[in-house]
Amino acid sequence: MTLVLLDKTDGVATITLNRPEAMNALSKDLRRELCAACQDVRDDRSIHALIVTGAGERAFTAGLDLKELGESGLGPANDRDAATNPVFALSEMPIPVIGAINGVAITGGFELALACDMRIASTNARFADTHARVGITPGWGLSQKLSRFIGLSRACELSFTGQFLDAKTACEWGLVNHVYDPDQLMPAALALAQDMTTIDRDFLKVYKDLIMTGFERNLADGMAYENQISLPYNADVSMEDVESRRLAIIERGRKLKG
Repeated sequence: MTLVLLDKTDGVATITLNRPEAMNALSKDLRRELCAACQDVRDDRSIHALIVTGAGERAFTAGLDLKELGESGLGPANDRDAATNPVFALSEMPIPVIGAINGVAITGGFELALACDMRIASTNARFADTHARVGITPGWGLSQKLSRFIGLSRACELSFTGQFLDAKTACEWGLVNHVYDPDQLMPAALALAQDMTTIDRDFLKVYKDLIMTGFERNLADGMAYENQISLPYNADVSMEDVESRRLAIIERGRKLKG
């Protein structure tokens, strides 16, 4: 059985975690296939955006396969190899990554959702950090990222209780951008990704790096980094290029209206 499905259509790649009978748990073999799929997408210059989702409607992913960990130990919880750490596999993606959260995202699955550049969710989606419940500290970034996305107090509430966060509240808290009925989630994700295919892929790579690198720094250092990148980049942009792109935006708007 193929544990990770990869589809490429019109400049958009979709990776689907495909263990619905196990709530798409991140087994060693699934993580290895996910890394290979991410490498395939990175190497394909025709792809402008990536969607990551789970098979079925029950789970995005329930996180690491605890039964498997019981036999092999907790090494994967702190691994820094993209072949075994799916967060690293996604973090190395130079193009935008959209998390289409179709069901529960629990613990390591929550961390994988946070590794996406943006998240949209179905009404079936729920998020839970159960690290404290099972006595394992996060190793894929949740303890640092979650408070930055939803605020310190809310992050503490979720992490210190293990309670589930429903899709509607996740949207209100800024964890996800939009919530859709289950049958509308993937069409919405594809429409969002298709919008990104109208942007030059190399520019998307530069802009993503600018945003993500700055986000990891304080405001002053982030502003300095923006200036460092922006000055030489904009010096190479001609006004003719800007004007042609402006006209293309106007024409696209006309087509969308018409």
